[in-house]
Amino acid sequence: MKKHTTKLTSKSIEGSGLPSDYKKAIAEYIWNGFDAGASIIDIDFSGNEIGTLNIFSISDNGSGISFDNISETFGNFMVSLKANSFSETGFVKGKKGKGRYSFSTFCNKSTWNTIFRSEDDKFLEYNIQIKKENSQDFETFDRTISKEQKTGTKVIFEDFTGMYADLLDNEGFETFLANEFGWFLYLNKESYFKILINKKPLDYFSVIEETDEKNIPIGDYNFKVSYIRWKEKIGDKYYYYFLNDEKKQVFRKHTSFNNKAVDFHHSLYIEAGYFDNFSATKDDNPAFDFFGKNQTDITFKNLVELLNEFVSEKEKIFIRNSKANELIENYNKNKVFPTFKNNSYDHLRKLDLENVIKELYSAQPKIFQSLTTIQSKTIVGFLNLLLDTEQRESVLTIVENVVKLSDIERDELANTLKKTNLSHINALIKLLENRFNVVEILKTLIFDLEKFTNEREHIQKVIEENYWLFGEQFHLVSADKNFEILLNNYFAHLEINNKKPETIESNEKLKRPDIFVSRKSDIPDATNNDLTIEENIIVELKRPSVIIGSEQFQQVERYLRFIIEEERFNSLRRNWKFILVGKKVDDYITDLYENQKNKGQKYLVQSIRNYEIYVMTWDDLFMLFKIKHKHLIDKLEFKSSIIENLEEKGINFSKDASDELTKITTIGQQN
Repeated sequence: MKKHTTKLTSKSIEGSGLPSDYKKAIAEYIWNGFDAGASIIDIDFSGNEIGTLNIFSISDNGSGISFDNISETFGNFMVSLKANSFSETGFVKGKKGKGRYSFSTFCNKSTWNTIFRSEDDKFLEYNIQIKKENSQDFETFDRTISKEQKTGTKVIFEDFTGMYADLLDNEGFETFLANEFGWFLYLNKESYFKILINKKPLDYFSVIEETDEKNIPIGDYNFKVSYIRWKEKIGDKYYYYFLNDEKKQVFRKHTSFNNKAVDFHHSLYIEAGYFDNFSATKDDNPAFDFFGKNQTDITFKNLVELLNEFVSEKEKIFIRNSKANELIENYNKNKVFPTFKNNSYDHLRKLDLENVIKELYSAQPKIFQSLTTIQSKTIVGFLNLLLDTEQRESVLTIVENVVKLSDIERDELANTLKKTNLSHINALIKLLENRFNVVEILKTLIFDLEKFTNEREHIQKVIEENYWLFGEQFHLVSADKNFEILLNNYFAHLEINNKKPETIESNEKLKRPDIFVSRKSDIPDATNNDLTIEENIIVELKRPSVIIGSEQFQQVERYLRFIIEEERFNSLRRNWKFILVGKKVDDYITDLYENQKNKGQKYLVQSIRNYEIYVMTWDDLFMLFKIKHKHLIDKLEFKSSIIENLEEKGINFSKDASDELTKITTIGQQN
């Protein structure tokens, strides 16, 4: 054993700015390990029944502490050989040599067991020990040839003060480590860098919401950019971190995307050999440097400009896809929007208002922040009034008198505002045009090409893309898939996350219903106002040459029985409708209609608890299509525009069809 004494006192060490929090103190030792070239840091601890720590150590697979320069590493308290160690926050970890004394935050004694490789290529092992009461001194124990043929250091902590096992075995501690080291582990993921806590890898992605990587070539250099968006705030400012080829930070710069207060928590790490010879200055306008590169270099300026464009796009996507949608949801919840009628025209008016609000929010969120509900209603109502007039483009002028918009933001808002009331009519015309075309295609397949049309290759393909024929608010779960696939798709639709695919033992699982749709939002339960019922529809399609009779009915009935017997489908909180569609039905089906007549449900042929089977002809379906779409043409002048524009699109109505539209519209007006 050999005793070493520094020129400091224990009191001066305690007053030198050591970490006051145990988590930060532990982080110092982890950074020391990475500074020493480690790729794996292992935190081991255990406690007894009352929570007292029995064992606590931090080990790494770094280069160890060479005994030959122990005086420089442990002997110089405020000077360290780690002049270029890693850091996200801008200061250099361990650069003052204080990290080794951080143990005094939570214990009275620490011992370093270290293995290093000597100049004569031997693996040598020795211990270093420091006690809090005499922290100006440290002791080293005789070197021996190590049995381990690898370098590394293990710091063992003893005699704990206010430190308990539950402080290490909790989510808060792991979250702190993820926030502190997540960026570093992410950048080194390809080298498999890890922090282990009792052999379990730290889940640093728990604090990361989004990542992206891209390469930016400029001249002879290729800059690797790693973008991280954090789940929570990581500081008052957000930075570009510029790293050399060794991933050592040489400079950092504000991203300038710090002031919109929309929870856009981001960091960017830029790696390139360009920064190996980069000497940043503190001055925002540095002079030209003839001995290296700094902020005046044209390559650096071009890089920052491209980085700003990249972050700007990321921010806009984040605001539009997340925060703007949250704002709209909040406005709907708090009834901020003015009242709109329940028709397609007013639906499109509301959608237009929402789009303008989203665009304004993306350009300048502060317009809508910190407002009371009354203030929000005022500004939304004002926008709605303007959008319904010929002065809708005045919104841009008014906004520019309140906030400054960039050229890109101005152009995007201007493009949104250029939409006039005709855009609502055009959107409706496009919707009707597409739907009438689909119906005409089906009519051709059913009535004109009867001999050539089959279910799977023709009718099935059309219905898969146009299942709105059976309901507007449904979601396509599966099409022409067996029941086992259908079940897993169904769970995915309901957002039930299963670790492994569900299986079905029944031989009937290979049956393949043509179409299965499910209503995403539940409907009220007529028997109990506090409950809701989920709606599901299974559709079986038949080619035109098939007359629907007992055989086809029994096929659908077997589907019904399979659903009833499968416990993962048969809750009474689910309604199941089975719809059988063909060109013609026989007397067997007609008799079933008559048998269910007292239920008051058109096309119903069987009803068992919460299960119903319906049989429809294609002509029935096409007639229902006309009836269901009468609400889309609920104003006379609206109807005229629709017919005129549809005919311009090549959809020529016969006199009967035009009369039918007029009749439907007139009925809608009378109602």
